[in-house]
Amino acid sequence: MSFFRSVGRSFQLAGYFAKYGTELLVRRPASREARAEWLHRFAADALHGLGVEVALIGSFPEHGAVISNHLGYLDIVVFAALHPCVFVSKAELATYPVLGWMTKMAGTVFVARGHGGSALKARAGVEASFNADLPVVFFPEGTTTNGSGMLKFRSGLLSQVRGVGAPVTAAHVCYRLGEGNGDATVSDDVCYWGDDVTLLPHIFGILGLRGIRAEVRFAEEPIAFASTVEERKSAAREAWAAVAELGQAAAGTETVHHF
Repeated sequence: MSFFRSVGRSFQLAGYFAKYGTELLVRRPASREARAEWLHRFAADALHGLGVEVALIGSFPEHGAVISNHLGYLDIVVFAALHPCVFVSKAELATYPVLGWMTKMAGTVFVARGHGGSALKARAGVEASFNADLPVVFFPEGTTTNGSGMLKFRSGLLSQVRGVGAPVTAAHVCYRLGEGNGDATVSDDVCYWGDDVTLLPHIFGILGLRGIRAEVRFAEEPIAFASTVEERKSAAREAWAAVAELGQAAAGTETVHHF
């Protein structure tokens, strides 16, 4: 990690926030489609300017839900850069300075995890996004990991998505680091996880890394659930298996499109 690279990219990132934040203030896009398009452009510009390469394996579905493993805040930027979409996120994100306001303006659906009925309350926002022909991305682990394995999937939101008849497509994201990063690792320096890690120092550190490559894999078809909508836990296990299968896929066995 380079301290001077971190400083330089911090100013660059602040410039992106200023540019797109001002656009939000001035234009205040009203439709979900316009907000998703704004986030898509913001994320794509940010990744390009910060030197993060994205390899896409498969195709981002045009509608329905996308479920993925979750390694950190960079996942959201990567998925948004690939395609206009709506995210389901924990409610705490809405309280973050600047970032909270921007995510709300981008049309994010917030869920108060650990509160009974939170998934049901989020259903209206999710269904409205489906009706606007926007894919909805969510991370059913409910938290982030270091990539060594996936936690079990929570079933609440998945059940609500299936309840409205939306197709659910599995996705998997992972990261790689290029040379010249010293003893930095993906699990400790790219993934954002654990109770001892704080956001701003982690962002500063990740800005100093070179050669970050995100690889996003999508299943060819939506998950064909054997479980009924009422069998929530069984459906969550099926979804977990679908995402895990993508994670085990060998690199280079499918066509890769570089973004």
